Amino acid sequence: MAIVVNMPRLSDTMEEGTVAKWLKQVGDVISEGDILAEIETDKATMEFESFNEGTLLHIGIQEGDAAPVDALLAIIGEKGEDISALLSGGAPAAQEASEASAAEAAVSAAEVTASVVVATATATALPEEVIVVNMPRLSDTMEEGTVATWLKKVGDVIEEGDILAEIETDKATMEFESFNAGTLLHIGIGEGEAAPVDSLLAIIGPKGADISAVLNPVAAPVAAKTVATAPVAVNDAAAAPVATPTPKAPVADATAVNASVQTGRIFASPLAKKLAKEKGISLSEVKGTGEQGRIVKIDIERFTPAAAQSIATTSATASAQAPVMAAGEEHYTEVKNSQMRKVIAKRLGESKFSAPHYYLTVEVAMDNAMASRAQINSLPDTKVSFNDMVLKASAMALKKHPQVNTTWQGDTTRFNSHVHMGVAVAVPDGLVVPVVRFADQQSLSQIGAAVKDLAGKARDKKLTPAEMEGSTFTVSNLGMFGIQEFTSIINQPNSAILSVGAIVQKPVVKEGAIVVGNTMKITLACDHRTVDGATAAAFLQTLQAFLENPVTMLA
Repeated sequence: MAIVVNMPRLSDTMEEGTVAKWLKQVGDVISEGDILAEIETDKATMEFESFNEGTLLHIGIQEGDAAPVDALLAIIGEKGEDISALLSGGAPAAQEASEASAAEAAVSAAEVTASVVVATATATALPEEVIVVNMPRLSDTMEEGTVATWLKKVGDVIEEGDILAEIETDKATMEFESFNAGTLLHIGIGEGEAAPVDSLLAIIGPKGADISAVLNPVAAPVAAKTVATAPVAVNDAAAAPVATPTPKAPVADATAVNASVQTGRIFASPLAKKLAKEKGISLSEVKGTGEQGRIVKIDIERFTPAAAQSIATTSATASAQAPVMAAGEEHYTEVKNSQMRKVIAKRLGESKFSAPHYYLTVEVAMDNAMASRAQINSLPDTKVSFNDMVLKASAMALKKHPQVNTTWQGDTTRFNSHVHMGVAVAVPDGLVVPVVRFADQQSLSQIGAAVKDLAGKARDKKLTPAEMEGSTFTVSNLGMFGIQEFTSIINQPNSAILSVGAIVQKPVVKEGAIVVGNTMKITLACDHRTVDGATAAAFLQTLQAFLENPVTMLA
């Protein structure tokens, strides 16, 4: 059966994509995981891999051409397979006699949409359509998603643009909006449950519509059809059973304290979070009046300390009733790993065990850097950190040592002319790496502003996938925690990562005399496949020179 691959949605704001380059040609044999094309989105150019195997039978969008999300991008199937029905909307006459092909005959390129459209199989097809919404791919590395909270419940009327749910990906928790209107007929993934990309998330359609053909595909009539989003095959519904977990019915109580008080999660609208941050209000103290106890704007505006005191009293009472552990009694608690934590484990494990790491450390004299920073920060509306200085110095050193600004690609090594600096930021669930793009072309104050903005978004879980993509080098700084020296695991596909320790006051030797000085240790982890030891040492010498004499970064 031929598989229709549509233009993917590679960012949450992407509406159309441009095929920058095809890496496969019609007739090529495709394996799962092969890179089909490079696609330019509204934010970045990304590699798009195949989730299917077969022969590339058709290319629907040529290099340099743009097309909307879900437009027909390619068709993969068996060599010599007839795909005329998919291209023209018709079906070969010989196939019209079979019931199995009757469903395929109705499939046309115009029907390939972002959702699964299921037509009830009767002698006369009903005009009403049922839309199956799949778990979306909200980041380029996302393989599965967890439904953090449902903002709609079965029976609710859905308008196009309504927020259906908050979905936790490997990088952030993002709001997922509906692209269709109708009634929410079914929830396929309950709150707190994880499911792979393209799993059945929800069903939207006319009120009272029969969705048994979707929920019980084996028992459905042969003529029932499914048109799936890329990269799912266009297939007969009976051939692709859908596992549908029993939904957890959401309970909404407008007078109840926000559900996060009991679950540890805080559900609030982006505007409410922003207002709370501006007013210095802790969301854990606010009673939500939105759906399922979600905190909305009016809750922040009406918040008073008295309400906070009431909640605090309730929490204290609950704590007092907690069981007391007896001396010598063993006890443990299992906490379900978040999507972010699972992906961190997977990616760092892959990096550590696939890239041969080695480490080089130098100690940098920071006296001049401290004096320069004090002068810079004395200027009006200007504030830079030592980390900003490290980022700037690293970016400039990379321009002088391009071998460090590379990516290992197996048969080739990619030399990046641009410098996109990844900045490791600790968040409650783990670690994210937002990217300061073209850092070598930015001033210290511009880098400082960019890092402050990205770090704030990271802590609020509002980073977009595009803001975490494309780094060519990464800096991890634990100096603010008092750590003097450490090593990091390379953030692939980078070839190196810099670990920055704390500035320490200590005795140093200057011109033969022992004096008090300020030093900072930095450690460079390198991928030996791309960066040799001498190359890494030369890079560190250049980086050290920039940091010890910051005025050279302004030349």
